[in-house]
Amino acid sequence: MCDSRGQLIVVSGPSGVGKTTITNQLVEQLGATFSVSMTTRPITAADTEGEDYFFVDEARFKAAIDRGELLEWAKVFDNYYGTPKAFVDQKLAAGQDVILEIDVVGAIAIKKQRPDALMVFVLPPSEQELLRRLRARAREGEDVIQKRFAEAQREIKQAQDSDAYDHFIVNHVLADAIDQAVNIVREHKASN
Repeated sequence: MCDSRGQLIVVSGPSGVGKTTITNQLVEQLGATFSVSMTTRPITAADTEGEDYFFVDEARFKAAIDRGELLEWAKVFDNYYGTPKAFVDQKLAAGQDVILEIDVVGAIAIKKQRPDALMVFVLPPSEQELLRRLRARAREGEDVIQKRFAEAQREIKQAQDSDAYDHFIVNHVLADAIDQAVNIVREHKASN
């Protein structure tokens, strides 16, 4: 058992801003644990139970909601996704930092329950650059890109208006944004 509790770190940002790469680097450089979500999405051959997700049926997920076992949850398309409190609390109690990469609505819910959580939002340098990055991924057609772009604009505004986030990182250059995120976490831990 470690002498001190771990830090709960929430990272949010719109599609195409680099948040997953930044989150992965926080895990790697700080030895943090990436939170494993619960989902009703069917397991695939590429998934590992307890590593990618905790796979449950809809009845079990709704029971977890009713019992207050989730820090946050959402229904996305036809599947539920949520953050199990027990997993997070177990890792924090063991002194491990836990990182959640979630949307603004989930982050706001977590901030209400866990005001000591370190909240970071990753921003694009500009709307034009975000649109360019979404197109450069070449994963989707222009209609889907425009929907993602509109959602990104809404999510950025919601994050800025929410007072939930402690830090906003503008990802001009990915390496600099990673360094900034790592330093924010280290400074936060040192001051607590």
